[in-house]
Amino acid sequence: MKATIRNRARGRLDKKFEALRPLDRFAMPPKGWIRAIRDAIGMTGAQLGKRVGNSPQGIVGLERSEAAGTIQLNTLRRAAEAMECVLVYAIVPKTSLADMVNRRAREIAQRALQRVSHSMALEDQQVDRDMELRIQTYIETALRDRDLWEAQ
Repeated sequence: MKATIRNRARGRLDKKFEALRPLDRFAMPPKGWIRAIRDAIGMTGAQLGKRVGNSPQGIVGLERSEAAGTIQLNTLRRAAEAMECVLVYAIVPKTSLADMVNRRAREIAQRALQRVSHSMALEDQQVDRDMELRIQTYIETALRDRDLWEAQ
């Protein structure tokens, strides 16, 4: 994917993610979403079990697995639909994608330029004092997006 297309896609995703912030609004209730919604609408475990095709004990296990984070998405979806809800699934970055990429590029550029600066100092050569300009130049000329995520 070309850099300009990737940047536009990154911007579109960042705009969508912004609507989800702050992320703590979506923190799971202590006993999980299934139990919280089921209790809030007055549905018993037996009633949910009947709708899902499971026993009341199976619903207890299902609620425990959700709270533990081990539930399968298709099981969670079936439970949501049985309570007339919709499962919404998303992977949301902690920061914007643009910030994530910029931070990683800066880390790599600084690491590379520090090695060069150290070598030049050992050889008693003049080190360029405008580090910020050097970092930006390095990012623009030497880094590609796919280089950012190689193990370092």
